[in-house]
Amino acid sequence: MAQTQSNSKTIQQLTDFVRALDDKKARDIQVARVGEVSSLTDYVVLATATSEPHLKALSAELAKTAKQAGIRVGVDYTPTSGWLVVDAFDFMVHVFLPAIRDAFRIDGLWRMAPQIDVPELLGQKRKEPAKPKTPAKKAATKKAAPKKVAAKKTPAKKSAKKSAPKTKAKPAAKKTAKKTTKTKR
Repeated sequence: MAQTQSNSKTIQQLTDFVRALDDKKARDIQVARVGEVSSLTDYVVLATATSEPHLKALSAELAKTAKQAGIRVGVDYTPTSGWLVVDAFDFMVHVFLPAIRDAFRIDGLWRMAPQIDVPELLGQKRKEPAKPKTPAKKAATKKAAPKKVAAKKTPAKKSAKKSAPKTKAKPAAKKTAKKTTKTKR
């Protein structure tokens, strides 16, 4: 019974760590049950970070998760290394930058170990492949009346207007009524 309780507790802690990775948008999360092929640990978690700041954020999140779970972990992370290792004794978490994960091909080390379905571990429904979308029929809409556009001047009219000399308009003369006075002679 002690073995079952220990295994149940380990699975819960493992789930908490995988959920923390998933919540913080780690990519390509894989979990392998390696206890039968390795004496180092029972489970190995592999994940990919998108950048060095993302890797640092994942490191902080995993440390927080360990503290909340009340478990002591060993953390090996050097900034700019591209690789984070968290050793929780019953499981180990490896988070890499894409280039480092490709270079070391650590996924191949645990190829013989049984894989655990991550969505199932997290209690999520498995995502079905997206079906190609068919365009929906558009509802008939009333078209707006076309806007009236002012007629454009033909190039001949434009050039005629430009070539005509400009003259200043003379101000109109003021019309004043002259008073005529009759003079006696």
